[in-house]
Amino acid sequence: MSESQSTIAAAPETEPPGAPPPGLFDRALENLRARWRDIAASARTAVGAAPRPHLPREDAERLRTQMQACLEARGGEVSARARAAQLGRAYLALDAQGRRNFLMILARDFDVDREAVDEAVDTFRAATDPVERGRAERALRRALEPPRLRLLTQFNALPEGVKFLVDLRAELIEMADGEPLLRALEDDLKSLLRAWFDVGFLEMHRITWDSPASLLEKLIKYEAVHEIRGWQDLKDRLDSDRRCFAFFHPRMPNEPLIFVEVALVQGMSDNVQTLLDPEAPVVDPKAADTAIFYSISNAQKGLAGISFGNFLIKRVVDGLAGEFPNLKTFATLSPIPGFRRWLERRMAEQGDRLLAPAERDRIAEWLDLAESVIPGRGILESALGREAWWRHESLSKALRGPLARLCAIYLTDVRPGDGAGVRARDPVAHFHLSNGARMERLNWLADTSSKGIAQSCGMMINYRYKLGEIEANHESYTGEGKVNASSALRSLLKGP
Repeated sequence: MSESQSTIAAAPETEPPGAPPPGLFDRALENLRARWRDIAASARTAVGAAPRPHLPREDAERLRTQMQACLEARGGEVSARARAAQLGRAYLALDAQGRRNFLMILARDFDVDREAVDEAVDTFRAATDPVERGRAERALRRALEPPRLRLLTQFNALPEGVKFLVDLRAELIEMADGEPLLRALEDDLKSLLRAWFDVGFLEMHRITWDSPASLLEKLIKYEAVHEIRGWQDLKDRLDSDRRCFAFFHPRMPNEPLIFVEVALVQGMSDNVQTLLDPEAPVVDPKAADTAIFYSISNAQKGLAGISFGNFLIKRVVDGLAGEFPNLKTFATLSPIPGFRRWLERRMAEQGDRLLAPAERDRIAEWLDLAESVIPGRGILESALGREAWWRHESLSKALRGPLARLCAIYLTDVRPGDGAGVRARDPVAHFHLSNGARMERLNWLADTSSKGIAQSCGMMINYRYKLGEIEANHESYTGEGKVNASSALRSLLKGP
């Protein structure tokens, strides 16, 4: 589940939270350039000198001619691959301004031909015979396809060409903000990648400590929920009572698209520090009765908005149920990334009216004794502004009830979505409710890391996947906007 942070998880359609760092220039680009060098060599005589890094006007004109040559496909498939490789090498050699200029040429000069579209529309409207009308429909579809899509598709035939386009979109997402031409190009590339990365083409593999070191390094790099603190931490997460599964694409066999980490435990976990404690004893996986999904990370920023995280979780649940018949519970231990921001807005609007009188009195009593009321701030804001408030037993006890109640309100709140229907305010909640999970239990001080305190006042939630209820839950949420929550969680809404 980037809103671009990944979560257990993150909703790839909103894609929230903690996306991995941009891949295009973090990778070994010299290796990519070398792989394309020989392919591109036969096109060099037609291209001329390489463009300068910032792609000035005169170099841009030659590059535009090269793009047109790629589209005309002169010389057959081998020549087309050579020209695409040369074009890709040219892009990789440009600086930030040069890359923006490159993409603007692609967006502006290789867009849909509006005159051709108007002609095709007129022909379609004039057609009366069914055969003629069908021919006109096909011609209209062709006219509506921008030439740049055919140009981008040519990279599919190159070694690592698909990865190149994924990383290209990651950069384009950053550049397109506020620029309609680049936004349209980004939309075109997203449509292309969505077709190529249909879940039917993806392969799920388990990652173990015996997997290639290069792949294990990528897990450390891409983990976006709970940082992996070195090789020993990674080894612990791949121990016999742990599982890690990832989706791969056949054209990117060494690059995980999304991966999920699972702990096989006894009982539903309620604290992530305990779950990831390196000193904790290893559990016999055959004796475990619960599978806890504690992290899911999207590894490719260029695939933002292309949803397959939900399919990964369902496949993992099915696989674990078959491997370990003793597993009775499948649940997450998930962050609540938007709660603190929501709470701060509500405190700014309503102040201590958020609190019931009894809640206000208990917190005020502690603040008076500790002389911790902050001038100009309300009681709740003062309490949360207290340094390491969660370590003060009596203050933490006074805050638990009101914060749990407010968090339950936040989690169960739904609002109109971008399209039809509604969606939960919290992106992680939306992801799991869409997948057919139920809100099971809110866990107090389940993540006391600096990130956990900053995001959700340390609270986490278990979403539970009951195999026989997943489809019904999915339908009631997506169709009616119904939030399926346990009675324990709903009881928090009542307050004191």
